[in-house]
Amino acid sequence: MEDVLAVYTRPHDPKRPQVCFDETSKQLVAETRQAIPMQPGQVERYDYEYERKGVCNLFMFFAPLEGWRHVKVTDRRTKKDWAECMRDLVDVHFPEAERVVVVMDQLNTHNPAALYEAFEPTEAKRILDRLEFHYTPKHGSWLDMAEIELSVLSRQCLDDHIPDKISLEQAIAPWERERNALKIGANWRFTTANARIKLKRLYPSI
Repeated sequence: MEDVLAVYTRPHDPKRPQVCFDETSKQLVAETRQAIPMQPGQVERYDYEYERKGVCNLFMFFAPLEGWRHVKVTDRRTKKDWAECMRDLVDVHFPEAERVVVVMDQLNTHNPAALYEAFEPTEAKRILDRLEFHYTPKHGSWLDMAEIELSVLSRQCLDDHIPDKISLEQAIAPWERERNALKIGANWRFTTANARIKLKRLYPSI
């Protein structure tokens, strides 16, 4: 916990950007009947029945000091999917960075060895050399700011029924562009000093 909190106190450095990473799933749902259009004195009405269309995975990249986020929609969340996200991070999103500092939880797919399962050893080593990992503690995923950003995305953008992957990407894209244009970051106030007071019970007694 204190390791992650120390990362959050580092000053902004474009050569070593801090990126929080998290993921969630979205149930795809289609309407079974056409909605009844809005009329004078009557709101638009939907039938209560719906049809499940599977699940998509959302990978969230969030760089709070840059005010930047990106959501990658995938069919699955395997080790290979995670490895490809890490390659995108260093090659596509932050190609000029010397090293990208990544904060994420301890999900079993978030393992550097996954890069060697997805890519040739030389490529895997090249990617790893440009990454610096910091893991939130077990039951401490709330320390990952990407989880907060996923919550905002869910409330502002994903409440409606979304029937397929393309529609999901189309729903997310304008939300992402708007927040990036405004450079909305995170007002993180929880520090190591706060932790040692508020979470005192978690520390060993000496």
